Amino acid sequence: MPFVSFLPDEAGMRDIIMIRPEQMGPFNHLARVLMRGPSSFTEGERELIGAFVSSTNDCPFCVGTHAAAASHFDIPESTLQALASDLETAPIDERLKPVLRYVEKLTKTPYRMTQADADAVHAAGWDESALSDAVLICALFNMANRIVDGHGVDRGTSREKFEKAGQMLAEFGYQPPGPGTGGKV
Repeated sequence: MPFVSFLPDEAGMRDIIMIRPEQMGPFNHLARVLMRGPSSFTEGERELIGAFVSSTNDCPFCVGTHAAAASHFDIPESTLQALASDLETAPIDERLKPVLRYVEKLTKTPYRMTQADADAVHAAGWDESALSDAVLICALFNMANRIVDGHGVDRGTSREKFEKAGQMLAEFGYQPPGPGTGGKV
């Protein structure tokens, strides 16, 4: 149950955006641009990065939602489970591993970031634009995790709800909530 009375029991991020449009509109715009705009990363990779950051933060709502969204872009949910267990042996493209190491460190210990961390991402073949995209996606999901956890969005959401939210993100993206978005995420 949410910690604030103005959110419904089954609240999601879209509810928070809709109830606080002046404050959350810029956040929603940023999410739309970062997650569906031009990027070196595919939409599925961006969803995976977001779910991985959320896993690092132990935010089950965002993990479930964005792992389900990634699955609609041909990244199996089992990939995130493998990443959470051991990034080094997870069945993902080797080029993505330094990016995930980078966002994991940026999430856990941002004050310890070094040029060597960025160099590892570049050595895997990613340019500065990709590194910047990874940083911004990481920051977006760290903020999103704080928003849903701080508002008390249900941490025990069902697999069915995650699948519905993931399908909506895959189909509608991060467009502003309202008519035609098929519900809430």
